[in-house]
Amino acid sequence: MTAIESFIARLRPVLGDKISTNATVRRHHAHGEGWQSPDPATQPDVVVFARTTEEVAAIVRACHDLHLPVIPFGGGTSLEGQLTATKGGISLDLSQMDAVIDIRPQDLSCRVQAGVTRQQLNSLLRGDGLFFAVDPGGEATLGGMCATRASGTGAVRYGTMRENVLGLTAVMADGKVIQTGGNVRKSATGYDLTGLLIGSEGTLGIITEIQARLHPLPETILGATCQFATLADAVDTATSIIQAGLPIGRLELLDDVQMDACIKYSSLEGYRPLPTLFFELHASPASVTEQADLLREITECHNGLSFRASASPEERTRLWKARHDAFWACMAYRPGYKGMTTDAVVPISAMTDMITLARQDIEDSGLAAPIVGHVGDGNFHTVILVPPEPDGWARAQALDHKIIQRALDLGGAISGEHGIGIAKQAFMHAQHGNDAITVMRAIKQALDPRNILNPGMLLPAPANP
Repeated sequence: MTAIESFIARLRPVLGDKISTNATVRRHHAHGEGWQSPDPATQPDVVVFARTTEEVAAIVRACHDLHLPVIPFGGGTSLEGQLTATKGGISLDLSQMDAVIDIRPQDLSCRVQAGVTRQQLNSLLRGDGLFFAVDPGGEATLGGMCATRASGTGAVRYGTMRENVLGLTAVMADGKVIQTGGNVRKSATGYDLTGLLIGSEGTLGIITEIQARLHPLPETILGATCQFATLADAVDTATSIIQAGLPIGRLELLDDVQMDACIKYSSLEGYRPLPTLFFELHASPASVTEQADLLREITECHNGLSFRASASPEERTRLWKARHDAFWACMAYRPGYKGMTTDAVVPISAMTDMITLARQDIEDSGLAAPIVGHVGDGNFHTVILVPPEPDGWARAQALDHKIIQRALDLGGAISGEHGIGIAKQAFMHAQHGNDAITVMRAIKQALDPRNILNPGMLLPAPANP
């Protein structure tokens, strides 16, 4: 009996029809929305659907005993190849773990299972005047957002997943269940295991519950946009806003190509295909008015062409839906092309150099690659549109690597929120240095000596294994 057959025989009495070997289901669980392995064989042998921490623990214990790889799967929205079953094994689908366990309005916190989405949670919190602030777009699950240390459009004001998670429940490689953190805002009680697991991409433990930090809904929300003749003026404006200390709620950049794609895809009437900033202000009515006046002044100092503001929820929803649909707008912009996303982040002071140089790299490559980004925290993306040509992928990858190297040269990082997965591993030594990578490998070896938790992810393989 093979290890896979033994696994099924052991878990079938417990999980019943929540174990699947269906070829279509396995293919669906072999990739996320971004990087995909060129090897069609890199897919799981079995997909298992769990609903409780106890079921996850039983599954992981079986994988540990049988030396089977196990890859956690949430919403399937990851972008760097984190779901690729490099060694086959078990895809552990947590999407049915979608219970909101506890909401504590007085503590501004809640506890949820890993399969809960931001949209689902915020629809329940609205009645209490609260919201969960991390907004990466898409139907990402909170467990997956923890695993990749996600952020998104609200990070400039509210922070990333690291700042918005108080504690976790996680299943370790041997099936033991641990609790980290708690329902307190600070703690000095040993190693920060919560922080260690956030961003570990399922390689150190499988997150099953999250104690999340909540925020009061803003009294007033004002949306605004401003278009610019040049990309440099738009980025300089964003930098000035942050350096002025304006408490901006969201600050997003779309270059002229991205705006053209969004205008066509989302029917954004009244806008031209020019570099554009999207803003959101969160404060009291009086403060919002004062901040909007300052915002307008800053845009005018940087040659803003058309500043417009609106407190209309419908208008804000229309604009932010277009922003969140930016990737799909890019896919529609060049039918038949594939998308390769970059995720560089640099210090705020280097933003203008980084983005203008990246734009020059794009033009030199001859490829289309719209630019969109969370410029309020130094993070931006290019969606490199890969032509359906024999050398298309190689050309796109060369551009991707050039942009990543520019970020490193400017004191930045190879990923701001998408994580490493497989796609960014080649730059991990340049990012951290050999000694830091050795420490990371020692942590992995200590917590997962059999290397069953999402093997092949995040850490580059040793030169001489």
